[in-house]
Amino acid sequence: MELAKIVESSLKIRKHAPVFVLGSPRSGTTLLYDMLLSAGGFAVYLAESNVFNLLLPRFGDLSSRRNRERLLKAWLESKLFRSSGLDGNLVRQRILQDCRNAGDFLRIVMGEICTLQGVHRWAENSPEGMLYLPLIKQLIPEALVIHMIRDGRDVAASLGRLRYVRAFPWETRHSLIGCGLYWEWMVQHGQNFGRTAGADYMEIQFENLLAQPQETLAQISRFIDHPLDYELIRSVAYGSVSKPNTSFRTEMHDVDFNPVGRWKKSFSQEQLFRFEQLVGNTLQDLGYDLATGGARKKLSLGLQATRLLHRSYFEGKLGYKNSGVLRAFRPSMTGSDLDEIVLADDHPPLKKHSSARL
Repeated sequence: MELAKIVESSLKIRKHAPVFVLGSPRSGTTLLYDMLLSAGGFAVYLAESNVFNLLLPRFGDLSSRRNRERLLKAWLESKLFRSSGLDGNLVRQRILQDCRNAGDFLRIVMGEICTLQGVHRWAENSPEGMLYLPLIKQLIPEALVIHMIRDGRDVAASLGRLRYVRAFPWETRHSLIGCGLYWEWMVQHGQNFGRTAGADYMEIQFENLLAQPQETLAQISRFIDHPLDYELIRSVAYGSVSKPNTSFRTEMHDVDFNPVGRWKKSFSQEQLFRFEQLVGNTLQDLGYDLATGGARKKLSLGLQATRLLHRSYFEGKLGYKNSGVLRAFRPSMTGSDLDEIVLADDHPPLKKHSSARL
């Protein structure tokens, strides 16, 4: 009898557990997140919360009331608040009274949105939260993680257009190599976490979600214990479900536009060979076919140095970002500063209803 109660309790927890949709930027995290919201039963918050990867590093230890007040001042003046539809006084009271860490902050905000909208579950999709998964799991133990993975060549082509990764002086301004190494670094962070997370972690490939949406959604549905009806999702269509989030906006309205395989038009043959030399083994391990023999060729000293420098830069930047000592010397972050960084609607969500549900 006791075992049955434990199993029932575990299933109930999973049914209401928050879902983190994370991955390298430009890997389809927003699409899957918006599909979850469109399926119903999740709080509709059309924003990347950035709690762990931005707010925590900038405002520090939230057990300090002073830090909570600084965070609230900026957050309440930003799109992150305006997109929530919440009462600012209520949020302020709850955060000052009950919040002691980043997990508390996210739970309180998303919990209040759930209460406001009459649902019992929430999701989160700040891509670089991937780098904070051990902390997320420590502070929100019931969290379920979906790691979105996309062909690194497509990710690099997209990140390159956005100038997402700073190029070294000797590289071209929009370094596809740097973007590819960043993609690999992010994917490996997620997979390293996944080896310790057991049944609370799954990987989904962006290409499968597009090519076989019903089958892929069925897998996700079983993992998160939540119904994901494809036709309902298409009918409700929040965010990128109806408006693709692409860096190739000039080509988006072409009849034959396809977000898969864009890299074939973005790389020269020489760039592709060097790219696959550096990250080809990771691409193959993830099931992506290579277009060159680059992965079979031993890395030159120059490419070995390129890999080492980029990965050291990524790790160093992450350490700098999280340094409590250096935080004290940074200027205070304002709501306007947040608005320049975050992706969020500037207004509360317009709740939708499908004809199927009606």
